[in-house]
Amino acid sequence: MWKEERELPALTPVLRWKKGQKIAQQNQTVFERNCRSEDCAADLQLQGQLLLSSVDGKTPYLALGAVKNISLNISISNLGDDAYDANVSFNVSRELFFINMWQKEEMGISCELLESDFLKCSVGFPFMRSKSKYEFSVIFDTSHLSGEEEVLSFIITAQSGNVERSESLHDNTLMLTVPLMHEVDTSITGIMSPTSFVYGESVEASNFIQLEDLECHFQPLNITLQVYNTGPSTLPGSSVSITFPNRLSSGGAEMFHVQEMVVGQEKGNCSFQKNPTPCIIPQEQENIFHTIFAFFTKSGRKVLDCEKPGISCLTIHCNLSALAKEESRTIDIYMLLNTEILKKDSSSVIQFMTRAKVKVDPALRVVEIANGNPEEMTVVFEALHNLEPRGYVVGWIIAISLLVGILIFLLLAVLLWKMGFFRRRYKEIIEAEKNRKENEDSWDWVQKNQ
Repeated sequence: MWKEERELPALTPVLRWKKGQKIAQQNQTVFERNCRSEDCAADLQLQGQLLLSSVDGKTPYLALGAVKNISLNISISNLGDDAYDANVSFNVSRELFFINMWQKEEMGISCELLESDFLKCSVGFPFMRSKSKYEFSVIFDTSHLSGEEEVLSFIITAQSGNVERSESLHDNTLMLTVPLMHEVDTSITGIMSPTSFVYGESVEASNFIQLEDLECHFQPLNITLQVYNTGPSTLPGSSVSITFPNRLSSGGAEMFHVQEMVVGQEKGNCSFQKNPTPCIIPQEQENIFHTIFAFFTKSGRKVLDCEKPGISCLTIHCNLSALAKEESRTIDIYMLLNTEILKKDSSSVIQFMTRAKVKVDPALRVVEIANGNPEEMTVVFEALHNLEPRGYVVGWIIAISLLVGILIFLLLAVLLWKMGFFRRRYKEIIEAEKNRKENEDSWDWVQKNQ
């Protein structure tokens, strides 16, 4: 009984502590080395390709506004030992927006946007095995690209926690680039007001306008042009060239006088060579007979076109500022035409071919869409002579007509006289006729007496 009561519990080990000593427990873990090389060096290799959405592979540029997103197809291989904490980083433009990462099949790849221009993708966590290869795509939104940069660049870098020999680092970095271009489809239309007008000596002067201290009568003209950009990109700048036939002949006087040029929204400016003498009245050197001859020999139509050789033209150049997609810009030109010069021409109808052409500057990285809208147009307006001569010319025509009529009458009279019309023997004819009648009366009396 006494022995059972004195039985003690089993002893348990305790860590003894003595004053002035630390409580410590040591353990050692031994890792097994599993490397093919002495330094366990990895050998990462990058390959990549850019893919533009909705664009065929033959297009060598990215059309701003037309391409909504861009895909980077990345392939990373490890030719060395297992690479721990392998990752691929992307340095991109701040104007791009990361959309998503896509992989054909789940391979343990994840991406995180650390900054607006820096994306990091972890590959094969926790390590990328030797002789393995991973393929994935990173997609960015390109709809907010401004086009200030000439080239869109992507710097792609592969790295890991392993040592990598210097001779194998050349394929760890990859740069992919694509030129940025403004792809546009420009067109130009225009109207002339008025499309035709009548001139001549008998036309009322109130139909025309006169400038101060000038005797010339001018016909006011207004041409309105509209430049339109169908897109898909913004047109950063363009120029418009407008030509007017300015002389009736190579040595003639200038007919047009530009008063004002207005570009819509004040987003542009125009320039031209000013006519120093807007009012010129050709001197009449011919006499009345030449004037009458010119009136009766008025030809049908004269066409003035700057594309014909020997035609002198007035050229107006307009520079326009940026034109967004589906935006238009108007150009209004107010000018005067000197009708005094037209009066001296021998044509009854003078047709003016006004041509306008819009041009883009290749230096601004602008390219026109092939087979798009026409970039040039033609506006036609006509000057019609009323074919009524001046008052004194009418008087001369009447006088000359009467004189010619009298001369013709006298000529006919002389001709008839020469032919003996006025020299017939009317007296002998009358006496013979009288004798014939008397003989007939005598014969009638003899027959009655018998």
